[in-house]
Amino acid sequence: MIAPVQIHKRLVIYVQGYDPRGLAEYYRMFRREFRRTCELYGLTGKVGSPQNDPKRFTTAWDVTTNGDGWQVETRYLFLRWEDIIRQDFARPVWWKIVQMYRTWGGLTLLNGVVWRMLKAHWRFGLFSLYPIVLLTAWLLLGAFVGTLCMKLVTSLGAPALVANIVGTVTGLGAFASMLWLTEPQTYLLYLCDDGVSTYQFAHRQRPDWEARMEVFAGYVVDAVRDSKADEAIIVGHSSGSFLAVDVLDRALTRDPQLGSHGPRVRLLTVGANLPIIGFHPEANWFRNRLRRLAVAPDIDWVDYQSRHDIMNFWPFDPVVGHGIVLEDDERRNPLVVSVSFRDLWKPGNFGFRRWRFFRAHFQFLMANERLGAAYDYYLICCGPLDLLTRAMKPQEAIAAMAAKTGPDRDRTTAG
Repeated sequence: MIAPVQIHKRLVIYVQGYDPRGLAEYYRMFRREFRRTCELYGLTGKVGSPQNDPKRFTTAWDVTTNGDGWQVETRYLFLRWEDIIRQDFARPVWWKIVQMYRTWGGLTLLNGVVWRMLKAHWRFGLFSLYPIVLLTAWLLLGAFVGTLCMKLVTSLGAPALVANIVGTVTGLGAFASMLWLTEPQTYLLYLCDDGVSTYQFAHRQRPDWEARMEVFAGYVVDAVRDSKADEAIIVGHSSGSFLAVDVLDRALTRDPQLGSHGPRVRLLTVGANLPIIGFHPEANWFRNRLRRLAVAPDIDWVDYQSRHDIMNFWPFDPVVGHGIVLEDDERRNPLVVSVSFRDLWKPGNFGFRRWRFFRAHFQFLMANERLGAAYDYYLICCGPLDLLTRAMKPQEAIAAMAAKTGPDRDRTTAG
């Protein structure tokens, strides 16, 4: 068991996932949720203004957190690529639909990825089928409306050509209406772009993604080398998890001694969905990255998972689950930690929030509502003890807060 490490300075490098909202949303969320964490634990803190470098696709801000007898200075470096994501979103709707069927309805089913997902975590497997099922339902609804209108026009004595035109137009209109009107609730077009783009990346068909991740790898090496931090944490949430794995492995290729000099380097994956890349037979390149990180002598990797988030894999071993065979004395990573959202949310909020799948998925990046939980993103980023202590000795990490708050001081937030 490792000894706790007191942290005074920390470097956090956040690898953005597939989210077009980008910097503005994530900075607002960080500032808001950090404030709530401070209120919950009786801490004081300040989040500095974002320092944007558009030519380098990075934004950074400084955070100072003060507790009873301790202070931590955090440098938060946000690695951005929403410009590429927004280009994906600009693709024609018809292209998204055709490619959705090609990837999820055709090739993905044929190469066994969906079946492997269902076997590894049936809830995520069902969620992965949700977009193609819903898209098919909207198409069938449109066809039904179009056929109904065509028959109605025909019964009124209109020529067949007119009836066919009316049926086609009304059918397409019904489909388009359902698609657009329900998008804020279903995220269907977003999931089309996400699914198709992820498939392309798994098959190494996204040179724009790879070029940006290679640039990010250089930034990681430079940031760690130039930092005077006690700890450097590379963070990946959701699809950012497999990108963080990719970036860190590329960084290790650039600097094989990364983590053996300067701050200790940690990889933190939360709400991860690594198998959406790693389960593709063609993604041996990614499984090799997982293998190298599993045995990396100077890198510590912690993977937090939750059964209450259907958009991550739980329970799942990122090494064994990908069929990677290692000797017991050879493997170092990752340390897999299970999180219960019951410990994070007020009891009255749990039953409702767990069914808001996207809200639950983002809990990994949001403030807790209850004191004393083993997982707390803002204390990982800004608290006085290192990541491994929080993961392996959570009660000791909580005690180190030394906050003057009782066990019943829970915070209630808007649902």
